[in-house]
Amino acid sequence: MEDQVHISNPIIPADFPDPEVIRVENDYYLISTTMHMFPGGVILHSRDLLRWSYAGTVFDRLDLTPAQCLQNGQNIYGQGMWAATLRYHQGRFYVIFVANDTHQTYLFSASQISGPWHKTILPGFYHDCSLLFDDDGRVYLVYGNTDIHLTELKADLSGPKPQGLDRIIIQDDPHNFKLGYEGAHFQKIRGKYYVSLIHWPRQGRQRRTQAIFVSDRPDGEFHGQDVFDDDLGYHNCGLAQGGLIDTPDGRWFALLFQDHGAAGRMPCLVPVSWDNDFPVLGIDGKAPHGFALSQDLSMTASDPAAELYGSDDFVYPEGSTSLKPFWQWNHTPDPAFWSVSARPSHYRIKTQGQGDNSFLAARNTLTQRLFLTKPVVTVTVDPQALRPGDSAGLGLLQGDYAWIGLTCYEHGLKIELRRRSREDWQYEAELNGDTAVPEALAGSLNWPDKPLSLRLSADFSPGIDSCRFSYQDLRGQWMRLGPVHTLYYRLDHFMGARAALFCFSRSEPGGWADFSQFTYTLHD
Repeated sequence: MEDQVHISNPIIPADFPDPEVIRVENDYYLISTTMHMFPGGVILHSRDLLRWSYAGTVFDRLDLTPAQCLQNGQNIYGQGMWAATLRYHQGRFYVIFVANDTHQTYLFSASQISGPWHKTILPGFYHDCSLLFDDDGRVYLVYGNTDIHLTELKADLSGPKPQGLDRIIIQDDPHNFKLGYEGAHFQKIRGKYYVSLIHWPRQGRQRRTQAIFVSDRPDGEFHGQDVFDDDLGYHNCGLAQGGLIDTPDGRWFALLFQDHGAAGRMPCLVPVSWDNDFPVLGIDGKAPHGFALSQDLSMTASDPAAELYGSDDFVYPEGSTSLKPFWQWNHTPDPAFWSVSARPSHYRIKTQGQGDNSFLAARNTLTQRLFLTKPVVTVTVDPQALRPGDSAGLGLLQGDYAWIGLTCYEHGLKIELRRRSREDWQYEAELNGDTAVPEALAGSLNWPDKPLSLRLSADFSPGIDSCRFSYQDLRGQWMRLGPVHTLYYRLDHFMGARAALFCFSRSEPGGWADFSQFTYTLHD
């Protein structure tokens, strides 16, 4: 009897939204939205659709605008790089996406998935665009919201082809949806053209669904409908927005994402069968919580996501300008103000005094995704170089953030827990510019001038979505500080909650904090 391994949904239990997956011979590559995080355009690699590792990133920086760099009081929270297409054609990889802060369309190409990637700007703004290299040498882009467009590009991808095909191929009825068709994935399979879209009807269960349309040719009529509506039994959060992928032995799947509360949007794998050249998603219309695949496709792994998060002793070669691939900075970092060489085995953040005077405005904040279900991170911060007005520590990064750390005052150091917490009506008022939500001091006590170990414990169990903060006292005991902090998934950041190492100054720049002994563990 052939060995079997078990794949569970979500296949990556963390915030990897808007996934796009391709297969190049026996290798799978996945790209997802990275928004305001840098390096951006994170690409994962797998040989089995089960265990994923980092293959590289598409860009370290994009445009270095003040907003991308957290300068002049500006930011790109919830904007930046969205919903990329990843393609492989004639020995080259291509990535195309729009950035919602600059309203530009970016095209990157590379001969290796690890880069280096060459950047060009495609004239126009093509929302949620999907690229297709056709067999006859023609190139198409499908994009849009509600009205889905198909535009033919020049062979060199420099822009729309003059007198080329340019048409609306799918239209939605504005009276019947919460979210019109968008998130296009354009693929040619067995000689036919398929467009997969996310949709959110007002009727029925009123949740995200997957729609698929098909045509015999790009200039033909596209026929289709909503084809998949399931939530895996999780809070009416539908699986949607993804494309189709096959295995070397001829099996088919849809890689979709599902909202998982404050932890973010997570890729799920749904088996696909075919009925007269039309894909049928799921098993009896449902997404399986898990399913078996033969050993020739998958390898045994106790933790399929083990390489996607991790602890760090901050031991790097002298002069390193990059970190382990599970790290991303909140906005574009400034290498002049961070280092892993200034003090061996430590990550140093130096304050800049360019508006980095709060947690959300702090430059060089280092983050990791928080995975399901109960992640725990700890870190030690050395405050000896902090100046009065400086704060440094461990935070939970989202719009409704919270952090624990050390603040330097003229008379000494204090351990502080600060947080922002909003009710729904307050959140909507802030989005409309009617009010601002203040940061609350939720706990405080004196601390001597010596390193302090901090802990963040999150719980993304269904219906909980919360975190707690602790510090290690002078006797070595872990002590909780402040209340349980409720977490939300909001559109202001449009991203799952993250652990964050930060340092900022409210007054005089030039101080710094050193972080060491970062550990990350997961619990069921």
